[in-house]
Amino acid sequence: MHEFAAVDLTQSYILSWHVEPGALVIDIDVYLTEEHPFYEKPRPAEKICIRPAFIEFPLCDDITLSGGAPGSTAEVAESLGHGVIEGLRRHDDGRYEINGEFGTVFVTAERPLLRLKGP
Repeated sequence: MHEFAAVDLTQSYILSWHVEPGALVIDIDVYLTEEHPFYEKPRPAEKICIRPAFIEFPLCDDITLSGGAPGSTAEVAESLGHGVIEGLRRHDDGRYEINGEFGTVFVTAERPLLRLKGP
């Protein structure tokens, strides 16, 4: 499932996770494909277009780490590591599953939003 057009999450890197009032926010270096409106040709030392961004899950009710100890949403978010995303998909029950080097995380929230950071 592609939640975000012209973005390749499998080549994106999660830097941190945190909870804001009513939302889970993931700080990420996101890979933009050439079709993305903010794509820029990579510099000579770079091979791909990476931009700093946030993935926000609004109205986040719950975050669960597969096989992890239960805790508050903020505690679970703080315990999550960084790393490359292997997949993001939505289950029939409405939960989102994010898996990668940090493990498998289930998020109960509204549809995620991608926000690129300013210049």
